Amino acid sequence: MGAELTIESLSAGYGHVRVLDDVSLHVAPGELVALIGSNGAGKSTLLKAVAGLLRPTAGVVRLGGDEITGVPPERLVRRGLALVPEGRMLFGPLTVDENLSVGAHSRPARDPLVREDLERVRALFPVLAERGGQPAETLSGGEQQMLAVARALMSRPEALLLDEPSLGLAPRVIAAIFGALDTLCAEGLTILLVEQDARLALKHADRGYVMRTGSIALHGPAEQLIEDEQVRHAYLGGRPETRE
Repeated sequence: MGAELTIESLSAGYGHVRVLDDVSLHVAPGELVALIGSNGAGKSTLLKAVAGLLRPTAGVVRLGGDEITGVPPERLVRRGLALVPEGRMLFGPLTVDENLSVGAHSRPARDPLVREDLERVRALFPVLAERGGQPAETLSGGEQQMLAVARALMSRPEALLLDEPSLGLAPRVIAAIFGALDTLCAEGLTILLVEQDARLALKHADRGYVMRTGSIALHGPAEQLIEDEQVRHAYLGGRPETRE
């Protein structure tokens, strides 16, 4: 289901402002890797560069061994890369079911697996089955985030990028979303997660990278980063915690 995502010496920015500087990381198939760091460190910019929304000035991005650097977003979706952006970017007037159909637009019209995937995302997020005919703009914030993840999954990605999926949500909803991510990883999906709540991200991740001012400052197994003194004081409130 998943494909290896590799980023090598990637640099990017906006105009003359360089935001990313020689960033390298990789995510193995079936692995959830967390990218943490302060606001403005370049985490969202990295996801945009990988997802084709921002053209890198240097470096290489590969998915499953194929170079995808600078490939337009619509082609990347067909290749197997999906992004759940910060802010969700749903089609508000469209219903839940219509938004899910949009997620599958890159697939052949008669793809027999679309129905199977629809049932799968409804099983991951049962509330979406209950709200199928409801306009997306009338959902709660948590329901909209579930819909944004489900819509991305409808493209049947090999690698999933998520930008701040817990932002502003209630603990119950966060638990449901991260429980779904755990399930997807167990099924073999490759996931790169940008998350401001570093403790939450590392609790669910296999490995993590710490970004500072556009560069990777530290990386390692999630359990190791949770115990790292620098990480604890900068991002975890100074308290060590191991994964349950």
